[in-house]
Amino acid sequence: MIRSLRSCLFLFGALSLAMVSMAAHGQQMSVEPPLHTRGHQIVDAANHSVRLTSVNWYGFDQKEFVVGGLDHAPLATIVSEIVALGVNSVRLPWANETLEHNPVVRDYAVKANPQFKGKRAMEIMDAVVAALAKAHVMVILDNHMSRADWCCSEKDGNGLWFNAEYPESKWLADWRTIAGRYQHERWVIGADLRNELRSGAAWGGADPKLDWHAAAERGGNAALAVNPRLLIMVESPDYSTNFAGFDKLPVRLKVADQLVYSPHAYAPSDHVFSNYEELKQVYDARAGFLLHAEPAVPLWVGEFGTCQTLKCGANSDWFRLFVRYLKENDLAWSYWPLNGTQSNGEGRKYDTVETFGLLSPDYRQVGAPIVVELLRTIENQPPR
Repeated sequence: MIRSLRSCLFLFGALSLAMVSMAAHGQQMSVEPPLHTRGHQIVDAANHSVRLTSVNWYGFDQKEFVVGGLDHAPLATIVSEIVALGVNSVRLPWANETLEHNPVVRDYAVKANPQFKGKRAMEIMDAVVAALAKAHVMVILDNHMSRADWCCSEKDGNGLWFNAEYPESKWLADWRTIAGRYQHERWVIGADLRNELRSGAAWGGADPKLDWHAAAERGGNAALAVNPRLLIMVESPDYSTNFAGFDKLPVRLKVADQLVYSPHAYAPSDHVFSNYEELKQVYDARAGFLLHAEPAVPLWVGEFGTCQTLKCGANSDWFRLFVRYLKENDLAWSYWPLNGTQSNGEGRKYDTVETFGLLSPDYRQVGAPIVVELLRTIENQPPR
């Protein structure tokens, strides 16, 4: 997600398109959930290697309390566009506010789907998950925010996994609730415990209140106690850009072989990489080193993105270099975002163009063809 108040360093022909999409869709169909891990790889129920290639479809974490696009196109149309992109999974952000308060979604936000008029947020999430599952698209549930809004800054009150209104006890209870809600849907394969930790979150450290390592173990175990088949995605402090110390203080869950670490990556606003080797050196130091560390844990880049046109200065060069990094390291990934339009939120305006979005504002076609073609160069096959 684009951040206005920080430099995100992670510093981590229609026929031809149709043929690529069909081939990719064929790979989707071959995955057999649930998934687990084997060393640095993710594997399915038949122990075949699986590379998660995902898109972020935001909205259940936003002020409309519903995924973007249901005001422009039928749900089935949007799902068919996801399948046509060739990805095999969706990272689905949600907010604790959405789950706990479960508000009725306003009519304007679902006007292209009259069957959802008067429905509550979680009823619509159920329908979205079911539609994705029917298409054999895997779903990773992502606890993106506590209070629903656009993410992220140091001042939004959502930088930790808790705040005064949503204490850790509610966060744990909410993970048990949502894991239970979808425990019988085998295409719901993952739980991303918390998005982009910041605001003093630390990996270990002297202050137990801010110790994200310990909290991640509590959160992961809470979800696994309800559904032991979920992959548990763990992000890092510094907006999930710095995994220093994860090899020395690893997450240990009560269910083995379900852990994945999830870095995020966007072009830094205060630095331009002069070449690929410089980028590689920085990313390796921040998270890539985990690809060779023990205990072995797979990596899934849960967010990365760029402008639709790739005409955004240094960001364009960064994206091409980062795609190369993903390819050379056989990394699993999730592009931010799918959405063609914005939701209401801090610094956002409802129904304006989502400048990083893969889909067009009508959600019926690709809105970022150059970006999609670059994504398709990342081999959509099981990792080596």
